[in-house]
Amino acid sequence: MEKIIMLGTGHGSVIDLYNTCFLLENGEDRLLVDTGGSIRIVENLEKMGYKLTDIHNIFISHCHTDHILGLCWFFKRVSMVYYKTDYKEKINIYGNEEVVEAIDKLISAVFPKLLQDIIKKNTVIHVLKGEETIDIAGEKITFFDAWAKGNSLYGFETVLTSGKKLVFLGDEICNKSLYNRIKDADYVMHEAFCMDSEEGVPQVVKEHHSTVKSVCEAMEPLNIKNLIIYHTEDSHKDKKELYEREAKQYFSNNVIVPNDLEIIEIK
Repeated sequence: MEKIIMLGTGHGSVIDLYNTCFLLENGEDRLLVDTGGSIRIVENLEKMGYKLTDIHNIFISHCHTDHILGLCWFFKRVSMVYYKTDYKEKINIYGNEEVVEAIDKLISAVFPKLLQDIIKKNTVIHVLKGEETIDIAGEKITFFDAWAKGNSLYGFETVLTSGKKLVFLGDEICNKSLYNRIKDADYVMHEAFCMDSEEGVPQVVKEHHSTVKSVCEAMEPLNIKNLIIYHTEDSHKDKKELYEREAKQYFSNNVIVPNDLEIIEIK
């Protein structure tokens, strides 16, 4: 059975949550999707029982700090494993041209020459351009441009071994040009910055991000079986209950609002 292990569920400015990132796991194979923005990526992987050497495939959706900077801490820790042991497994990194350029600059800027050489020797960079299907972690993953308003943002879709279709849309409002892609999907992962009932939501947030109500209204006509909502604020200790309550007013199928370190089993 495939699983989604939510290592973080928060947006870019959260403190009480970790930034959104997760593992898509198929048996002993897994894909790490985004890395958050701090060393908590290492901590949360360890909390869920994973060593850094368990991760061989990483997809970075776009180059914002809360998605890419955790990679620096991952590299820092895993480079020492390469240095001190005979570990030789390569790490595959998937990202669009902006992401790859940012990773290259980060490695050059923040690591000493020794670690730069270790990282570059042991990583394989895959530059994503347009739509591309790649065999990763026992799945055929189709990456696609999500046509975001800001930085270049990629999502992906896959039909899992269970036969279920999963689509990940990144952290901006779903572009309507993608509606045919996600229509009738079994699982769609979509951001929601906050509840619609929250007061004082900045206009810049409304332009790039959804509320629970707005994403549910957009997804309702598309016959999505399970809607996974993430990339949220962290001001509510009972977020799951509050978000699900608002969601059920506008979305008739199943809504999943995961917490950090929650496992979603794909059934």
